[in-house]
Amino acid sequence: MVNGFRPRTLREALQILSANNCTVMAGGTDLMVQRARGFSIRPDFDRPLVFIEPLEELKHSVRENGTLHLGPCMTLSDLLRHPAVPDPLKEIIGMMASPPTRNMATLGGNICNASPAGDTLPWLYAMNAKLKLQSAEKERIVAIEDFITGPKKTILQSDELLTGILVPDTRFHLNRYRKLGQRKGMSLTKASFLGMAEISGNTVTDIRIALGSVAPRIVRAAEIERSMLGRYVGDINAAAAVITERYQPLITPIDDARSTAMYRKKVSLDLIRQFLETLSGSPGTGTKSE
Repeated sequence: MVNGFRPRTLREALQILSANNCTVMAGGTDLMVQRARGFSIRPDFDRPLVFIEPLEELKHSVRENGTLHLGPCMTLSDLLRHPAVPDPLKEIIGMMASPPTRNMATLGGNICNASPAGDTLPWLYAMNAKLKLQSAEKERIVAIEDFITGPKKTILQSDELLTGILVPDTRFHLNRYRKLGQRKGMSLTKASFLGMAEISGNTVTDIRIALGSVAPRIVRAAEIERSMLGRYVGDINAAAAVITERYQPLITPIDDARSTAMYRKKVSLDLIRQFLETLSGSPGTGTKSE
């Protein structure tokens, strides 16, 4: 038998965490696998569970003042159906797991699991997402890149919950996503790539590149992105190989059961270069003016 708490409100959940050393359970799709001990044997939990998935306060998503507020206990299926959720995130979610798993897995769980292969993380990093962390006594807002410190490691304290995901409501004309796995569905990510760009009058006004499953944390290089702002797409196209080379030291994958480090690195660099080479054919481009 597993001991646990079923709070009826967010306030009650935070009070429980303040008074007890607990493990938080939302959808449980990652947690149950991590704690599994074998077929027909209950998972091993050494602390009481706090079941937060039913909390309605953590399931609302709205657009407000230029920010998309995503509820951390929204399931992936909820997000796929929600009109406020942008298409690039829906595309990513549509490639995750199976429909039954998406009916249970939550966005907050994907974040707090802090896996370099977390499918939603490249989009959240590229969108400069911020996270609201709340305890019974206080709340704080942190950037997602500061929240995740390494594989399976975060700054979340034992008395805190992730209670909000804040994403700037920025849209891009060009969105490219690629997930590499053994098969189309029900497959852990070998490597993932997300590229987004906004182009006006043949000039790059915004560009974001993020990669997953190729380093201890999501790879995003703001300095490299800034170096491309204000440049003509043709110039970036011509310099695609040189720009891609700057990502070499940032991509540090490992060998595991899913893939080899060599393959992951090669395909990631190829995807970056190909994305940069497609900018000249993007919406917003036209005849270069001198």
